[in-house]
Amino acid sequence: MHNPFETREIWFLTGSQGLYGPETLEQVAAQSRTIAESLDAASDIPVRIVWKPVLTDRDAIREVALAANADPACVGVITWMHTFSPAKMWIQGLDALATPLLHLHTQANVELPWSTIDMDFMNLNQAAHGDREFGYIATRLGVDRKTVVGHASDETVQAKIGRWARAATGWAEMHSLKLARFGDNMRGVAVTEGDKTEAELRLGVSVNTWGVNDLVEVVDGIEESAVDELVAEYEGLYDVVPELRRGGERHESLRYGARQELGLRRFLEDGGFGAFTTNFEDLGGLRQLPGLAVQRLMADGYGFGAEGDWKTAILVRVAAVMGYGLPGGASLMEDYTYEMTPGSEKILGAHMLEVSPTLTTGRPSLEIHPLGIGDREDPVRLKFMADAGPAVVVALSDMRERFRLVANVVEVVEPDEKLPKLPVACAVWEPQPDFATSAECWLTAGAAHHTVMTTAVGLEVWEDLATIADIELAIIDESTTVRSFAQELRTNQVFHRLAQGF
Repeated sequence: MHNPFETREIWFLTGSQGLYGPETLEQVAAQSRTIAESLDAASDIPVRIVWKPVLTDRDAIREVALAANADPACVGVITWMHTFSPAKMWIQGLDALATPLLHLHTQANVELPWSTIDMDFMNLNQAAHGDREFGYIATRLGVDRKTVVGHASDETVQAKIGRWARAATGWAEMHSLKLARFGDNMRGVAVTEGDKTEAELRLGVSVNTWGVNDLVEVVDGIEESAVDELVAEYEGLYDVVPELRRGGERHESLRYGARQELGLRRFLEDGGFGAFTTNFEDLGGLRQLPGLAVQRLMADGYGFGAEGDWKTAILVRVAAVMGYGLPGGASLMEDYTYEMTPGSEKILGAHMLEVSPTLTTGRPSLEIHPLGIGDREDPVRLKFMADAGPAVVVALSDMRERFRLVANVVEVVEPDEKLPKLPVACAVWEPQPDFATSAECWLTAGAAHHTVMTTAVGLEVWEDLATIADIELAIIDESTTVRSFAQELRTNQVFHRLAQGF
């Protein structure tokens, strides 16, 4: 996966007014440059921060807002009112702005120079009330935004801005994302359905279908030399079981798994796709349900959804983009079965084949086992256990008039015992606040059974993304109760329906 941040930037906009005169405005410009440069140098902020000239009138503000909208490199803007910037001059600009907005409430100095403060200092350093003026007009106009308070040199502030920058980049990624569905959804399943036209309107993602045999043609045309190279790579990276190694009785199955990966990769690259789906009920001329290929493509940042689940494929791609460069990863996941012993309840998550190896720092084994569905040859797959640690599982559901995100904060744990007979990769986790509350709230929300599990980005990034996207987010965490969660869903339903108008 290429670095999704290297070609993107966030503009730093500073508000003031002409009342203060050129000398003061020169000081404002110099100090705002310093703030922008400190943010640009912060290791927690993955996107380039670009300083823009100080804004002192409504025409300039509107122009920079329109320019931000039009520049594909600009994924967001940060505003700071260094002095007092009368908010009426921001009305047209904020009304025109379609780019994610972060309001940074800061000031040039960390400490007050108590013994030397005079009115010149007070006139120059007015963010304490200048930002309140800006906050009023943004709220009056109903502008969704993230507000961060603190000095720009504070690592906590930088980390918050960095998390928002990841969410803003994820939003930008959605608007350039093309998703290929190989075949349709699994027959008879409700939650994997959805309005693809509405998804492009609300989320920006282009979702379209290609016949499975379009893929088969590419897979069958892969050169033998390329298969040789990839199989050698497998043997270097994974613990390949003897029967799949060169000379093993089932080596041809591994070669076909490699051929599938190469074919899928070529098809996706040639079409400019960042995500895809498959369906075991619609395999055409494929000899195996893709397992190993899907796992490795997810590890490279591609989004994936099983059984035609394009909404989860979107989440996997966006989670991979937002988490780029951080430890951990993102994967398709499914709550598969439970440990329900009172006091030690856990969820065992897996899928038929497709869990991303980004969830482990260990060395997976590459194995082959029967698959009782799909009516094809036994598929090859990577087997491993997800690393213990904090994670978030997120689902995207189509609620008819809107999309709903549901996020559950969880802790991935070691299984109570080893799982020697489980032939797939898996994760075991304890959901917050507890198993029963989590499951009841999840079911009440109508959240999907397919999710993305991310161990790289935490809940705050998803909250920022939901704000940017103006999409409902229902959170299940340590403070959740069934009663409060049910009331939140009712309130959300009213709010989002009213927000859409009639």
